Amino acid sequence: MSTVSLGRDGPHVSSFGLGCMSMSGMYGPSDRVECIATIHAALEAGITLLDTGDFYGSGHNELLLREALRGRARERVVLSVKFGALRDPASGWSGTDARPAAMKNFLAYSLQRLGVDCIDIYRPARLDPQVPIEDTIGAIAEMVKAGYVRHIGLSEVGVDTLRRAVAVHPICDLQIEYSLISRGIEDAILPACRELGIGITAYGVLSRGLISGHWPPQAARADDFRAHSPRFQPGNVERNLALVETLRALAAARGLSVAQLAIAWVATQGADIVPLIGARRRTQLQEALGAQGRRLDAETLAALARAVPRDAIAGTRYAPAQMALLDSERT
Repeated sequence: MSTVSLGRDGPHVSSFGLGCMSMSGMYGPSDRVECIATIHAALEAGITLLDTGDFYGSGHNELLLREALRGRARERVVLSVKFGALRDPASGWSGTDARPAAMKNFLAYSLQRLGVDCIDIYRPARLDPQVPIEDTIGAIAEMVKAGYVRHIGLSEVGVDTLRRAVAVHPICDLQIEYSLISRGIEDAILPACRELGIGITAYGVLSRGLISGHWPPQAARADDFRAHSPRFQPGNVERNLALVETLRALAAARGLSVAQLAIAWVATQGADIVPLIGARRRTQLQEALGAQGRRLDAETLAALARAVPRDAIAGTRYAPAQMALLDSERT
């Protein structure tokens, strides 16, 4: 697999990354053995960037990665970790804490759970409205100097926050949702990242599975957070799946699956954008890897623009309560 520089001053990583969130309960139960086999298959395919969060399964995901990486060469893996999201024992969400002291506490636990001495990319999961971004980034910069963190990233923040953060310490990448049907970053955030030399690690490239080509029309399980997502709600999901069928025809004409077409579209938007593949099964991973090197030509891009205009999918924005927590939605 080819590699790219993640931002102007960031690490070299594989052109695709593996997003590990779905392995730890966010989409319902998963099979531990199959998840570990999927991580191994990703590494063997040349993927080096593994993305996690200390709140994925309240530490479960980091422990899973530790088990999967046991015996593997540490220098061949780039670990990207988010912190700050608060969970309760019932798996509920109770806000964000990005205070310097809290960050150092979260970092200590992540290092222990992952079984490593240093995290390659460390980032707050959301902007903490009670803590100036300069304080959070300055504290992580202290951890860089101390050798516990190599690079600093951000997640779901807007242009003003990006500029304020970069004034404190180089930021290697912004992690944010970006897909064929979720293109809000194109207005201001993506141009600002390119101006500032910040890479993009794009999650949700299949819109949470909606444009995978495999999403069943029935509702998600109650323990799958997509059951509460607007894009999957009755009235939205039927319209959205009709558009997916349009994508299926375009993909088939080019020898691709719907998922491969959607991933290739993201990869075609620039070498500074690394799609995160959210696979928890080897079959999902193998399908996604089929998009490698499939840069879409102008004719295909034009056909996609006609078939699925920007923001054509209903409910792709977050619910109002979620949007209130996203600094990126204020840009």
